[in-house]
Amino acid sequence: MNIIVSGSLAYDRIMDFPGYFSEHILPDKIHVINISFTVNGLKEKFGGTAGNIAYALKLLGQEPTILATIGQDYQRYFNWLERNGLSAKHIEVIADEFTAGAYITTDLADNQITGFNPGAMKYPTTMSLGGLGSEKSLVVVAPGNLEDMARYSQECKERGIEYIFDPGQSLPMWQASDLARCVEGASVLISNDYELEMIISKTGIPKGGLMERTGVIITTLGEMGSRLCTRRGRTENIPPAKPSRVVDPTGAGDAYRGGFVAGLMQGKDLLEAALMGSACASFAVETHGTQEYTFTPEEFQARLGTCLI
Repeated sequence: MNIIVSGSLAYDRIMDFPGYFSEHILPDKIHVINISFTVNGLKEKFGGTAGNIAYALKLLGQEPTILATIGQDYQRYFNWLERNGLSAKHIEVIADEFTAGAYITTDLADNQITGFNPGAMKYPTTMSLGGLGSEKSLVVVAPGNLEDMARYSQECKERGIEYIFDPGQSLPMWQASDLARCVEGASVLISNDYELEMIISKTGIPKGGLMERTGVIITTLGEMGSRLCTRRGRTENIPPAKPSRVVDPTGAGDAYRGGFVAGLMQGKDLLEAALMGSACASFAVETHGTQEYTFTPEEFQARLGTCLI
């Protein structure tokens, strides 16, 4: 079975400010703020939901297909994908735009100021699932271009293709009816606990109603693990795996999704697949950047063993 991942590709540009924002922002002048911070330097990391999930899947022996748009500055990302054995064949280059980018400045108190340029992500892809032999596929609809998310969800339903719907950070941009339509028919709805409350609030559909519209709801709970709920009334609390250290939690959610999907592809049941998600997420928090971690099959199995039911 093929894995198709639709979502975003982005450059994460990370900067450290060697001070405290609060010392330079005057509360009585907030209405006329005009301020500049000199940073220690800039680190560029490869990110975006499609790239992050595909990276995790590749580490676990899968061959995902990435559906996304990227900008004129694509070559560094394409080189990165090639070095990691991932295909860029179905990534579409938008020649007049830059790749989506997050510009993140963090002060000494771990406060962050972030600017996000959607860039090429403003443009939907032109690929149809029908051209990918997708009838024998699992599609992951991850946060990215809203038109893509809605179209691929609908196309999956029309073609009888299983799909996982993951609205994530795109939630503020959805209209309630469109969001509910994407949830309807998904094999799995996955989000963190805050995002699940946002889905309920925005659509006006309680969790029980969401369960009637999708087969499975997975809710990630950060360091507390995750929760698996099924339409048949089954609820399982999934423990977290134990990382060797916690450096940066950014990207753990995408790593969880990659581990979970890889488990499904290996024929695992939902609980076993969710445990694989926990294990994969635990490696992601050990490094700065969302595609910087790595592990051997032996290391992954050992980490999986730290998830005690």
